[in-house]
Amino acid sequence: MSIRTTMADVARESGVSLMTVSRVINGKVDVSEDTRQRVLEVIDRLDYRPSGIARSLATRRTGTIGLVMPDVSNPFFSDVARGVTTAAYREDYNVFLCSSEEDSHRELDLLHSLEEKRIDGLILCSSRLADEVLAAALANFPSAVLVNRRWRETGVGTVLADDETGARMLVAHLLHSGRRRIGLLAGPPMSHSGSARLRGYQRALATAGFSCEDALVQPCAPVVNGGLDAALTLLAAQPQIDALFCYNDLVAVGALQACARLGRRVPDDVAVAGFDDIPLAALMTPALTTCRVPRYELGVRATEVLLTQIDGRPGECCEVVVPVEMVVRASAP
Repeated sequence: MSIRTTMADVARESGVSLMTVSRVINGKVDVSEDTRQRVLEVIDRLDYRPSGIARSLATRRTGTIGLVMPDVSNPFFSDVARGVTTAAYREDYNVFLCSSEEDSHRELDLLHSLEEKRIDGLILCSSRLADEVLAAALANFPSAVLVNRRWRETGVGTVLADDETGARMLVAHLLHSGRRRIGLLAGPPMSHSGSARLRGYQRALATAGFSCEDALVQPCAPVVNGGLDAALTLLAAQPQIDALFCYNDLVAVGALQACARLGRRVPDDVAVAGFDDIPLAALMTPALTTCRVPRYELGVRATEVLLTQIDGRPGECCEVVVPVEMVVRASAP
């Protein structure tokens, strides 16, 4: 078994004190350049790795951030996570990745667990917690950023996709193509994205002179089976529907399955549009019309905002809105 090189070994080989080695490792300026280079050469030759525990005691940081999201199996969130971990790694941070499985109680338990780990900051993606519960939880973290959740309190950064604009573009496209009875398969009640996409749907209809009918809106779980069940229910209750705007692409895949089961041709009888443009969207038959959300960029931007907070620059942590892009394919030409 190999023996771990210690700071004392580096000090002895360099002919300097432990304090001098510590100053070199932590980038202090009160060390001569010759001494600094000698210590760095010994560190490299002995392959010395500073103790994370010792470093955290000295810097009061753990070099870790927490990332909590509703469902890591959803391609949307896995791409966000990839952006977070890539940006964090560039700055020598490790990431604790947690999935709440769309369960608000589990989400709160995860936040309590991360608080106990003394992480340097938190990225919370698409939180399903009520405002007052979320506010109390966030107060326990030194730095925090919310992804896809608008937040008015100071000291918390937010990074959002422009969901409302994307929804307005998609519904306007459906109307322009001649659709007149557009159903909405809506997202979870506590979802910021779902609320914003609902507003976009309503405003696009209003701009075109149509009223938004509650009977055309069906809530659903943000997964394939959720979309399947919701589309079957809505199309049975409202058979005159000629288009379905879906909360996300997974829901839209379920809607395509429902149309096939009911013998409703897509797009001839019912146009179907999703949201997010996950890789599966282009592979479906017919390929999904959707709205492309730069998911990886959301993760990168959230990490950048969080690290400015950790570095003591909270004034730079404002709301970041990332633009989206409509992608027209065969399901709603």
